[in-house]
Amino acid sequence: MDRFVKRSGPRTSTRNPSPSPVSREDALRPAKKRRIEVLKSEDREDSLSSLSSDDDGGEAGTDDAALKVESNVSDKNYDSETGIAPTSYQTAFESALPAVPDDQQAIQEYDLIKASQGSQSEGPTTSDETLARINNRSWVPGRSSIYVDAFNFALDTVLQDEIHLFNDKEKRVFEQWQSLTYEAQYLYVRLFLRKTASWHRAERLKSYTDISDVDLAIATLLQARDLPGAQYEEQPETEEVEGVILGDSFAFVDSSESYINTVEEAASQLSLDELKLVAKDAKVRGKNKAGLIDAICRMSAQQAGLFSFGIRRTSTNASMDSNDSQEYDPSLNNKDSNRKAHFLAKILTITGPLVRLSENIFKLFERVHLVFYRSTEWTEKSLTTIILARMSKRNFPEYLVCRSSNIFATRKDLIEFENAMRREYDVDQVLQFNGPPGEQGFLKIVDIFESISARWRQLLVEEQHKEESVYEYGEGAYLRRFNAAHAYTRIAHKAADALGRLHRYKDEYELLDELLSQRLFHPSRRGSWYQRKALLEEHYMWKDEADTVPANVEARKQQWCQKALATCEQALQDNDCHLIYHYDLQKRLMKLEKRLRVPLRLKHDFSHLRLNHPEEQSFIGIQLVRDDPDAKGKSGGAPSTKTIWLDELGEPGEDGKPQHVSVEEMCLSHYRSQGWKGFHSEGGILRTLFAYLFFDILFVYVPNVFQTAFQTCPLDLFTDAFYPTRASEINHRLVEIANGGAEALIRKVDESERVRRTCVVGLNWDFELEDLVELVNCFGGGALAAVCKVMAQDYRARGGGVPDLMLWRVQAEAENAIAGDERKGEVLFAEVKSANDRLSDTQRLWIHVLTGAGVRVALCNAVAKEVRTIG
Repeated sequence: MDRFVKRSGPRTSTRNPSPSPVSREDALRPAKKRRIEVLKSEDREDSLSSLSSDDDGGEAGTDDAALKVESNVSDKNYDSETGIAPTSYQTAFESALPAVPDDQQAIQEYDLIKASQGSQSEGPTTSDETLARINNRSWVPGRSSIYVDAFNFALDTVLQDEIHLFNDKEKRVFEQWQSLTYEAQYLYVRLFLRKTASWHRAERLKSYTDISDVDLAIATLLQARDLPGAQYEEQPETEEVEGVILGDSFAFVDSSESYINTVEEAASQLSLDELKLVAKDAKVRGKNKAGLIDAICRMSAQQAGLFSFGIRRTSTNASMDSNDSQEYDPSLNNKDSNRKAHFLAKILTITGPLVRLSENIFKLFERVHLVFYRSTEWTEKSLTTIILARMSKRNFPEYLVCRSSNIFATRKDLIEFENAMRREYDVDQVLQFNGPPGEQGFLKIVDIFESISARWRQLLVEEQHKEESVYEYGEGAYLRRFNAAHAYTRIAHKAADALGRLHRYKDEYELLDELLSQRLFHPSRRGSWYQRKALLEEHYMWKDEADTVPANVEARKQQWCQKALATCEQALQDNDCHLIYHYDLQKRLMKLEKRLRVPLRLKHDFSHLRLNHPEEQSFIGIQLVRDDPDAKGKSGGAPSTKTIWLDELGEPGEDGKPQHVSVEEMCLSHYRSQGWKGFHSEGGILRTLFAYLFFDILFVYVPNVFQTAFQTCPLDLFTDAFYPTRASEINHRLVEIANGGAEALIRKVDESERVRRTCVVGLNWDFELEDLVELVNCFGGGALAAVCKVMAQDYRARGGGVPDLMLWRVQAEAENAIAGDERKGEVLFAEVKSANDRLSDTQRLWIHVLTGAGVRVALCNAVAKEVRTIG
């Protein structure tokens, strides 16, 4: 059953801090793209590379060009279409929660607040106690920390709502966890947030001040604990995830005495200086750490040592559960006669006892976090942000909180989803190293897809049945993200790209047909699929038919061009094909009509779309250069692209002299001198307008998307499920905006929420109401509706690339009447470029969207009339 909690009203507060506009914009701004080189392509007539949205947060590039990455990437979200790897990733929870400080200082302040708010009874921490401590803000020194609170809060929430996803053995593990002492829990959670596959020296764990007896905490975690026998035999195909099948007993951590039995593994735990000491004893050399380990391993396998005479090591470190004199038996399968045992004992004497998290239990807790965060991506920040958000004195919108237990209907669904995510990760692993993969890499991607293709097609049929007969209230769009077919469809998308790179165009075409035949998964990619399909039909598909008669070849070309034209028409009529693709599809369609000599009366006319080129403007100013050798760039002494200018037209500083400003601020002063009002906000002011205009739609009830009472937006806002789930409400609102209703919407929201400074995603209360009203009136309803539609269709990807300056100028009513325009003024977007700057793909996209909507866009070039050197 779903649990519903009605937010009865605002949380009372003595102050109403607003989210920092800078941190909020930084959180939503896409990571900067690495430089990419567009290679030669068979179809380069399209001047603009259309961008498709990657609902995992990345951005995709044109299907017509092969893209080459000039630098290595190391993020799993690397997208083959652009070669872009985001530098950071936010879970849906992190994106939906308010921007709160989450650094070490904030965590220490949290602990201080807790320490000053009373105490609780002694005893093990229970789930009710954890929740009460969070809600009541009570803390006991040495009995609680933000890390343990957050970890237990996630576990308790999952066990309360989705206990059916875990079997009896796993439930016993959770019971044993809840019976652990606070210090043992604290140690485990801190290790859980570190490199989980690594061994940790017990001696170094004593640095945690929350643990009074590290040895006792380690011994508690090392204790073997029995598990109940399985009541039923699980199907092997449902337990394919590595390291999650539990046996008859378990321990929370592993000990080096039981698991390290090779010299190589033991030596890898030593520092470089320690390795040099061991190498000196072994009389071997190496250039680096890897060389030293290799030399020690070779030496240890060659000569006999003291172990052949029965001599054993005596530990010089305090043992976790035994006396120092306990003998060490490395269990080397009767190979004690060689030096392996000698070096193994020597190395482990240096390191002392080592512990690591048990893989089985770690994987189990990973699964808990997958269920809680609805994501396989989470970090230490993910754990702490929700607790800090609860503690912050903020006002949140009123909405229904609903954490449903039907995200994963059964345990089998969860495991299959987890396996699907691992398969998707395998594909990303192929794409992320050393730039775009070669032929072998693409073949591996195709092999992965072929291994899951049958199951993918089966899941598509099952999900279509659910959509028609099971899902209600539009919940299917968000729930489908937790179906294995969601990951499989993304694999299919990347496999189609790989087939194209392998010149297997017929296979790629058939796969694109399959992708377009379903409408349930990744609808935001449909535009790119249509584009690629039309390109294949126009240029490649005619070659697959074996016929060398010239007349027949020309006839086939004409036939396939007709199909390409029909594909473009179908794409433009598809409601799921995002607006950003329309320009390229229209251009291809007109080109095909010209090639096919379609009569003028039957041709399409897109002249009403008013696509204009950006204006070119230049402003002359005085550039300032610091006389500082450290200010030079790291590569070749090239100067930084961030320049400093003298603001001659702006307000003077405290000393009465012109201020030193950025190039954007200098150009903004020039525009203001011409009668324009505006801000250097990039996408900030558009996100604020979107939050105002769609406030009630953002917080309308949709199952599963409001799972905490501290959200600034629904969890699906940053996915491709947001628009289709609310398509009716959004389209009605767009019509209302187009008819001139923006001012009334903004005034209504401002009147009810400004006093409380409600935390809403993208909304910056620092913008004055009258400025926003003037802006939307100058904008014009149709243009503003077009911009809002682009943002509603893909909020995450379209948050970046907006021109630097947003300007407006109110005109007299007489001027507007003469021009025959209902607007009260004009709006101008200006993208500021200095000497070494150039437009990115996302910036070009926004320029085309804005000009297509009839909005003026200027490329503003800053020209230095003088360059001054400053100290």
